[in-house]
Amino acid sequence: MNIVISNKDDRPIYEQITSQMKNMILSGKLEEGSQLPSIRALAKDLRISVITTKRAYEELERDGFIITVAGKGSYVAENNSAVLKEEKMKQLEENVRRLIEEAYNSGISKKEVKEIFDICLEEYR
Repeated sequence: MNIVISNKDDRPIYEQITSQMKNMILSGKLEEGSQLPSIRALAKDLRISVITTKRAYEELERDGFIITVAGKGSYVAENNSAVLKEEKMKQLEENVRRLIEEAYNSGISKKEVKEIFDICLEEYR
């Protein structure tokens, strides 16, 4: 599993892990039912605290991305389309907010942003 921890990232380490693992699940790089490294193994691999890795797994389980079976390990949860769609909507919303902030800081009007969006939407169709 290729997870990169960055000291330059403002987010806590457990959030960096959960974010990257969610992206791997959403993109299909981690398939449903596939076993994840144990908490200890991932902590050792990333050279971080077991507590940090445990928190990341707890967050992923709470959000419905993984399931943990006592004594057996953690697995990518079965494809729950509602959870996946909600996560994708959340990511889209974050991206749109960043674009709006960039447009605002650049002096681009609301009308111009809508025009750009409409043009791009038409091109995509």
